[in-house]
Amino acid sequence: MQSIHEHVYIEDHFTGVALGVITTARGLIQIDAPPSPEDARSWRASLMNLNGGMDRVLINLDAHPDRTIGARAMDCIVIAQERTAQTFRSRPSTFKAQGDETGSDWEAIPGLGSVRWAPPEISFAEQMTLYWSDSPVILDHHPGPSSGAVWVTLPEERIVFVGDLVLKNQPPFLAGANLPKWMDELTSLLRPEYKNYTVVSSRGGVVTANIIQSQLDFLKYMRERLEKMSDRKAHPDGTEKLIEPLLNRIKFPAARSKQFAQRLRYGLHHYYARRYHSAGRSEED
Repeated sequence: MQSIHEHVYIEDHFTGVALGVITTARGLIQIDAPPSPEDARSWRASLMNLNGGMDRVLINLDAHPDRTIGARAMDCIVIAQERTAQTFRSRPSTFKAQGDETGSDWEAIPGLGSVRWAPPEISFAEQMTLYWSDSPVILDHHPGPSSGAVWVTLPEERIVFVGDLVLKNQPPFLAGANLPKWMDELTSLLRPEYKNYTVVSSRGGVVTANIIQSQLDFLKYMRERLEKMSDRKAHPDGTEKLIEPLLNRIKFPAARSKQFAQRLRYGLHHYYARRYHSAGRSEED
């Protein structure tokens, strides 16, 4: 566990996403959960060693299984944006480790089996503030990577958790994305008001302005290629040709090349089919 402030910690050694926790006199404000039951037990044990009150809440930064499969194991109230809550209402009550390969991290966990979801018990539309100490914790809706994506901001500590908005040394998840909004959010994160902030990515931990700019450049390049496909009225299967040039723009361990290629294969196909190939659909849908 890494301390990034006197009472703010991150953990990026578990399978899934980088986790966060904010300690307060009232209790712990947790950000996301590990998908592996074994990792969840280890994480809960680590949290017991932190100073803080007895209360617990868990914030889901979006609905992605990598951060939500393990929510029930954390045994506390779950908070999420309303679009994320709607996603859970459309899911079966039980998660099953089968189906399409999406290039997610949870797919590499052996023996995951069936897991009961923990739908959010508290949801909000645009903003919610937790006053658990003298320093507020602000939850803001920032769609782009997904319709229910959230940032968690600690304005006094100048820290912001941005979820999957920025991914370090790995390709993005695209199936439920909105690229124009995603690029707008990245642009806002590069503005002067965030210059002295510690920015925490769910896929890479603390990230610099250069990494944020690289993410923006990657999305711009990808969108240009998709637009050219659309101009030719290409079939969604044609997105296969984009995988190699996109991966060539990212530095990542060779052992993850198959997973990351599949992540792009699944995401590009679904994004293009939804955004460009489905009659009457738009990127706002």
